[in-house]
Amino acid sequence: MSSNLTVQVIAADDISPALLAEIQTICGRAYAGENLGPLWAAYTADFYAVGFVDGLAVSHAMVVTRWLQAGTGPLLRTAYVELVATLPEFQGRGIASAVMAHLGTAMAAAGYDLGGLCPADTQLYRRLGWEYWRGPLFIRPPESRGKAGVERNAVTVAGLIPTPEERVMILRLPGTPPLDLNLPLSAEWRAGGELW
Repeated sequence: MSSNLTVQVIAADDISPALLAEIQTICGRAYAGENLGPLWAAYTADFYAVGFVDGLAVSHAMVVTRWLQAGTGPLLRTAYVELVATLPEFQGRGIASAVMAHLGTAMAAAGYDLGGLCPADTQLYRRLGWEYWRGPLFIRPPESRGKAGVERNAVTVAGLIPTPEERVMILRLPGTPPLDLNLPLSAEWRAGGELW
């Protein structure tokens, strides 16, 4: 890890337009060839973690709130991590690990029930305590949004959209209830971005 690395966790309301532009550049370079415009438009960040080397922003991850549900249990306010990225010339130095470690601390401090993400790199997250959800994954259909109580009440597997091609990892936080990772796991529908 770079000895000149600092990591800041910044609330979405406090991020400057200039730093947001730098973050988008980091993501654009790290995800070269992918059109990230729809994702930036679809995701509403709660906060960002940014890694700086000698004052230069080089790594990023952001948290959006999602509502995950294990089986027919209660909906869990989940710190869902998106757009983890490091500039190519700074990769392999442990910077993303430091950013994710700071993010985990911030998620716990913010009182989330659970951390979640759809990983591209398993090793990075496993080292930090993330676990794969073993049960089947589902998306709650968009027509369920807006109905009275649907975001707080239990939803059965019947009527959910299966997503067998996806894999999701979770991070247990101090507020995480006991979980059976073999149960079905569902998340709310979100338009414009990736379902998981």
